[in-house]
Amino acid sequence: MATPLLNISPLDGRYAKQIDSLRNHLSEFGLIKTRVEVEIHWLISLGNNPKIKEVKKFNASAQKKLLSVIDKFSEKDATEIKQIESVTNHDVKAVEYWLKKTLKKQRDVAPYLEFIHFACTSEDINNLSYALMTKRAVSENTLLGLNEIYVKIQSYAKQYATIAILARTHGQSASPTTMGKEFANVAARLKRQINQLAKQEYLGKINGAVGNFNAHVVAYPEVNWEQHSKDFIKSLGLTYNPMTTQIEPHDFLSEIFNVIARINTILIDFNRDLWGYISLGYFKQKLKKNEVGSSTMPHKVNPIDFENSEGNLGLSNSILNHLSEKLPISRWQRDLSDSTVLRNIGVGFGYHGLAINSCLKGLNKLEINKQVIDDDLNHAWEVLAEPIQTVMRRYGVPEPYEKLKALTRGNQHINEEVLHSFIQNLDIPQKAKKDLINLRPENYIGLANKLAKKS
Repeated sequence: MATPLLNISPLDGRYAKQIDSLRNHLSEFGLIKTRVEVEIHWLISLGNNPKIKEVKKFNASAQKKLLSVIDKFSEKDATEIKQIESVTNHDVKAVEYWLKKTLKKQRDVAPYLEFIHFACTSEDINNLSYALMTKRAVSENTLLGLNEIYVKIQSYAKQYATIAILARTHGQSASPTTMGKEFANVAARLKRQINQLAKQEYLGKINGAVGNFNAHVVAYPEVNWEQHSKDFIKSLGLTYNPMTTQIEPHDFLSEIFNVIARINTILIDFNRDLWGYISLGYFKQKLKKNEVGSSTMPHKVNPIDFENSEGNLGLSNSILNHLSEKLPISRWQRDLSDSTVLRNIGVGFGYHGLAINSCLKGLNKLEINKQVIDDDLNHAWEVLAEPIQTVMRRYGVPEPYEKLKALTRGNQHINEEVLHSFIQNLDIPQKAKKDLINLRPENYIGLANKLAKKS
């Protein structure tokens, strides 16, 4: 019998426990169960329409029995449906047959078994199932994880708001910032994308083989099928899409995957920056007894959580970007190339979830190393060339930039004494000189402190 060691995907092997919360929504079990849910609610909706006289409105007892099929749906039930599928070679038809078999002994329901899957194409059931599955995964998993990491990053923005660090543009010494401001930048980027994801619409359709209610109108011309479908889809918590072919065009799914991919990219950037700060010694990492950093170098405490997060974010993006590019494309009224691709939504979400967990784990290990940060600043007096030449501009000193360039560019010996000597010889007001003399790399931070605390 297969063990987790034989799984091809690490999501179902090495990392299985970390993504358990996604399984109810984005596994094949989740898909089958949601199909059952949609089919049952469609049957109930037909009974609720007074113009469909052949299906009587289900009383409270009958509705309870129908809904209990969803509530009690088990892996055993899903396995039975898979067994039916092995004969039909059609997954949605297998759900229909299983429901008829399951409900035929219920007297309140048995007369209406042929109205299960009434006027539906498989895609009517599938598009609504995937919309519900994705919506639930986003609201119950993805957004929770993102909000957790946002809150953590925001807390560091405030905690480190006043800790000045040497900035680096192009990898070179640049005007100081604060560690808190750098965290605040990421928090602001994340918050904007999280808000977009939280406001996302989830669209659905249930309009037949090519999107025109062809069979519906022939069977019941007196029914307002557009309104019926709209009300039904709204009752599921989805948004009605009236203009489709056989398939709902998946544009909203593409929008969701694009937002998550942008979030992933922001976090890749964040992970790499933290990796760099750890490398510089700006952060230490809390030690865990008996952990090993290197198989040969005993001293190593590697930033593995941020590396792991970065790698999994890349994997997530590779899946989500393909999904967002492929799914909105379908030949004429329908081709089946989306079907196999849709089954990988859980893979994209799974690697995203792993990455969030790893990043959070890394963040919880961080300890600021102010001594290293201060030493770095104290060896970077050249960054004060910017404010000095800017003040010189204010007071009309000719060629201020060029004078500071000549003094500092490529000069390895710029220090407090050299700069103060230069300032004392400037033809500027004494107060301006005093202000410049009082300037140090660690207090040349502009509004970074204030901005960090606003996050």
